[in-house]
Amino acid sequence: MTTSNELRLLPWSGPGDKPCYLSTDNPDGYMSRLADDIEAAQLGTARALLGEASEALDNEETSHDEMRCLVRELTGALRDIFRIAMSRDRRQPTSDLRGSAY
Repeated sequence: MTTSNELRLLPWSGPGDKPCYLSTDNPDGYMSRLADDIEAAQLGTARALLGEASEALDNEETSHDEMRCLVRELTGALRDIFRIAMSRDRRQPTSDLRGSAY
């Protein structure tokens, strides 16, 4: 039986915005590679939006409507990045920090 830490949270959601998971032991399989490619695209989009946000903040002529649109896009990108971070965190091997110096 597959445990929850063996499931990969995919970078897209299903109906009703419910999370989608992949159960596989093959990180090079079609669905794993597809998820990797989509994550890379989402990270690229977030990087580009950060650049746009910096420019918009530096430009005193940026309109209120342009800023609202940018915030909406940044919110979507942040949601994607958060999902990627959660997915990657779940796939990290757990470690016991009780014996560490932290």
